[in-house]
Amino acid sequence: MITVTKTFFPDLKEYEKQLERIWENKWLTNRGELVLELEQKLTDYLKSNSMIITNNGTVPLQIALKILGKQGEIITTPFSYVATTSSIIWENCTPVFVDIHPEYLTIDETQIEAVISPKTTAILATHVFGNPCEVDAIEAIAKKYGLKVIYDAAHAFGVTYKGESLFNYGDVSTCSFHATKLFHTGEGGALFCKDATLFHKLFYSHNFGHNGPLEFHGLGINAKISELQAAMGLAVLPHMGTILSERKKVVDFYNQHLDFNQLQTMAIRPETIWNYSYYPIILPSEAILLKVQKALNDNNIIPRRYFYPSLNTIGYVNQPDQAMPVSESIAQRVLSLPLYVGLTVEDLEKITTLINQNAC
Repeated sequence: MITVTKTFFPDLKEYEKQLERIWENKWLTNRGELVLELEQKLTDYLKSNSMIITNNGTVPLQIALKILGKQGEIITTPFSYVATTSSIIWENCTPVFVDIHPEYLTIDETQIEAVISPKTTAILATHVFGNPCEVDAIEAIAKKYGLKVIYDAAHAFGVTYKGESLFNYGDVSTCSFHATKLFHTGEGGALFCKDATLFHKLFYSHNFGHNGPLEFHGLGINAKISELQAAMGLAVLPHMGTILSERKKVVDFYNQHLDFNQLQTMAIRPETIWNYSYYPIILPSEAILLKVQKALNDNNIIPRRYFYPSLNTIGYVNQPDQAMPVSESIAQRVLSLPLYVGLTVEDLEKITTLINQNAC
């Protein structure tokens, strides 16, 4: 079976070598030696601002919204994974949707100002499939209106924009280190922040609010990662060159062999060094998408309707008047294709042939 993604497993001996350190230290959690080492190595690798490793990629959004959202209105995108919107509502904030750019698939920055109200406290935008938002325009809007900017950069590991790590933009950026991502710790994620005062709040918030063992800076939750997860990250990180080069080969094959007279894919924003995180295709209609999906499934190829549905249509959002025509249309027609280390030319020929035969 060819699935939409597969977890990259380092050699077992490489992982065991890291596990041996844990057994020697007798330390499993509470920011042990491996967690601290992984944080430093990732900061160096990514050339990023100060970071905090967390136990998944959703809690960082919730922490950022708890601190910066202030239970206000959060301008956001309807085209993202559900965690983007659910985190807003979970933190007692209100999502206010802005439609997306039809080619880049990120929030349409030209529509943001029109929905700003006295209740607006922040903008939460997603770098969709690792494709950067128009960060300069968003920053200018935020400064003009005194808003905070949070980026859901779950897919953006290693992406640079205008020569800078994409994680260095915004007041807070978050990432996912889930097993399906190109870099992973099994489960995990991270917070990135350039402001020292805000970073301090984020840090104690991810560790119950602790200020030493007996005192507390303030409110916090448990978002700490374990040494076992950090061990996986330390075993995976040395393979990033191979992971990126192999994924690029898959993307290049799709770019060369898919029939773009019948479909389109995402345009990468200029001045971006992308990470080949996902390969979405956008088909002419939902009916054709279902036809293509069935043809692939019948041949044991399992793509994913990702992102679907458009988040403004989810029941608990309860904002039926916020129609998002571009996002709703693309969400009905987008299919993410298999993309991982280990796909063969034969696999890719089969995938592209089936798509080209049925995308009409």
